[in-house]
Amino acid sequence: MPKPVIAICYDFDKTLAQNDMQTFSFIPNLGLTIDEFWGKCGEFSKTTGTESTLSYLRIMIEECKKKNIKLTREYLNSLGKDVKFFEGVNTWFKRINQIAEEHGVEVEHYIISSGNKEIIEGSNIAKEFKQIYGCEFLYDEDGIAYWPKTIVNYTLKTQYLFRICKGVINSTDESKINQRIEKKHVEFRNMIYVGDGMTDVPAMTLVKEKGGFAISVYQQEHKNVSQVLIDENRVNYACKSDFKANSQLERLIRLIIESIALKEKLFEKENNQSL
Repeated sequence: MPKPVIAICYDFDKTLAQNDMQTFSFIPNLGLTIDEFWGKCGEFSKTTGTESTLSYLRIMIEECKKKNIKLTREYLNSLGKDVKFFEGVNTWFKRINQIAEEHGVEVEHYIISSGNKEIIEGSNIAKEFKQIYGCEFLYDEDGIAYWPKTIVNYTLKTQYLFRICKGVINSTDESKINQRIEKKHVEFRNMIYVGDGMTDVPAMTLVKEKGGFAISVYQQEHKNVSQVLIDENRVNYACKSDFKANSQLERLIRLIIESIALKEKLFEKENNQSL
């Protein structure tokens, strides 16, 4: 009999990574400050009415053209190696998988990010995920980015939770995403969503309302955001952005995995009960 599946879905920027992924080398390579780059994105949204995720992708293309930087998939992949993660992230997945194995369940890790999928794919943790959902570019015949292929904003993140639930992993597969499926790949009650802030609220709320677990992680200077999410009942728990062994976050995930494993045994017992 297959093991019950638990899906842990992570935001990326300021959740696993210490800052926005573009901060580490993409923006410095343009000769801009962080404020200058995001200021340009905000101004473009304001003057054109463009959705903010589309705006930053447009500004990435424009600024690379100005600086004669070839915005290729390979270039973006190469930036992934510069991403700095919170303490413990690099060994986190192995430890969590081991906890799951001890309790007779399987864990699948997913990224649902409004950042650049290509940069995430170049990071040293990319191999840990069953699927990475993020913004992507289309590339011309010379391999240069010229148009957004996929965007993931704060509300669109919820779409990918339904895909994970139904096992419709490929984001171009539309055949089953709106169909009723009796046997789910991952029940929402077996989902854990880990994010850092307000842009994760729709995904956190969905998971929590459907019986799963929403966790807000925070850096000390932004603790107030997590407190708001707790006060407004948007998340189940809040923890420091500390992924080290035996951290508060790891202990919490262990308890959640243990509780899911026990509940799944009870569900199985109920379903197989006969007099």
